[in-house]
Amino acid sequence: MVTALVQRQIPRPAEILELAKFKKPQLNGRRRRLAEALTIHDLRDIARRRTPRAVFDYTDGAAEGELSLARARQAFEDVEFHPSILRSVPEVNTGTTVFGGFSALPFGIAPTGFTRLMHTEGESAGAGAAAAAGIPFTLSTLGTASIETVKAANPAGRNWFQLYVMRDREISYGLVRRAAEAGFDTLFFTVDTPVAGARLRDKRNGFSIPPQLTPTTVLNTLPRPRWWWDFLTTPKLEFASLTSTGGTVGELLDSAMDPSIGYEDLAVIREMWPGRLVVKGVQNVEDAKTLADLGVDGIVLSNHGGRQLDRAPVPFHLLPKVVKEVGTDMEIAIDTGIMHGADIVAAVALGARFTLVGRAYLYGLMAGGREGVDRAVHILSDQIVRTMKLLQVSCLEELTPRHVTQLTRTTPLLP
Repeated sequence: MVTALVQRQIPRPAEILELAKFKKPQLNGRRRRLAEALTIHDLRDIARRRTPRAVFDYTDGAAEGELSLARARQAFEDVEFHPSILRSVPEVNTGTTVFGGFSALPFGIAPTGFTRLMHTEGESAGAGAAAAAGIPFTLSTLGTASIETVKAANPAGRNWFQLYVMRDREISYGLVRRAAEAGFDTLFFTVDTPVAGARLRDKRNGFSIPPQLTPTTVLNTLPRPRWWWDFLTTPKLEFASLTSTGGTVGELLDSAMDPSIGYEDLAVIREMWPGRLVVKGVQNVEDAKTLADLGVDGIVLSNHGGRQLDRAPVPFHLLPKVVKEVGTDMEIAIDTGIMHGADIVAAVALGARFTLVGRAYLYGLMAGGREGVDRAVHILSDQIVRTMKLLQVSCLEELTPRHVTQLTRTTPLLP
C-alpha cells in the first residue's frame, strides 16, 4: 500500500485570494503603455509604433551604413563587470558634481535638433523632466524651443546650451548672449559638424522641414492620426536660430554650418561666455590634449551619435586613453550609444565625469510626451542604482577601472 505524501483538501476561496490578488486596471492607455516599458528598448518599440516613419528614422538613424552607432552600442554590451562581495551597501548615492554644479544622477539630457517633431511637447517636456529629476538639460542650436522657453520649463535647474558656429557668426554670438542672459551655466562648443553627415534614412524617406507629404508618407501616417493631430493643432514649428526652414535636414545643416571654424572661433566664444565652456565632439587624444592646454573646462567624447562621420572612433573605447592623458586637467563627459544605466556606470568607472543621453530620451518623448521622458529617466536611474548595488559600491566615487573590462571584437592592426 502506497502512503500519500501530500495531504489534499478542497480549495478554500479565502486562501486563493491571499495567493492571487488582481491588479487594479490602468484605464489610461498612455500610462499603461509606459508602465509596461521596462527598458529603453521597450520605449523605442512604442515610439516606432506611434510615430511616422520619417520622424522615427530621423531619431533612430545614423550616417551612411550606421556602423559608428552599431559599434558604440556594441562597445557597451561588450562590458564585463567585476563586483565585490560582502560589503554593506543598503543605499547608494548617485549624485555628482559636473561643470561646476550638482546633478542628482550621472547623466543629463543631450542636445537634440527638431525635437518638437518627435512630440509636440518637445524640449519643454525634456527640460521639465530634467528639473524633476535634478539633472541638466541641454538645448540644441537646432532645437525647436527658444532659450527662454527652456528656462521657463526648468527655472531653478541646470540648463546648458549647445552651440554651432554658423557661417553668419552674428547668429551664433546672439545665441551665446541670450543663453548667458537666461542663466544657462554651461556652453557646449560643438566641433564635429563642419558639414552634415550622409543620413541615408532621411534621404530615402524624403524627410524635410516642414514635412513634405507623399503617397508613402500619407499611407504611413494613417495609422498614427494622433501625431498629425498634435502637429497640426499646436504652434508652428520654430527653431532656436534658423529663420529659413525649407529643405532637407542635410540642406539645412549645410546652410548653417561652417567648415572653416577654427581655434580662433573658440577663443572668441571663450571671451564672450561667462560660464563653463565645454568642447563637444572630441574624437582623439591629441585634440583632447590641445584643448586641455588651452584651458577649456571640459570635453565631450562624441561622434555625434554616429550621425556624422561613419566609422568614427567609438567614444567609450577612447575614454580610458583620454582620461589617462588629460583626466586630471579637465572633466570628461561621453555620449553615443547609451541605452542602459549599466552603460553609464561603466563609463563613470572608466573615468567619465558625466554622460549624456539623446536617443534614449527621445524614445521616451515619442512614446508618451513628458510622461515618457519621465519614464526613460526613471528606467535609467533604476538601472544605475541596481548596477551599483550589485557591484557593491555606495557612491560614484567608488567606481574605478577595476570594476570594468572592455571586451573587444576588433583589434587595430599595428602600422
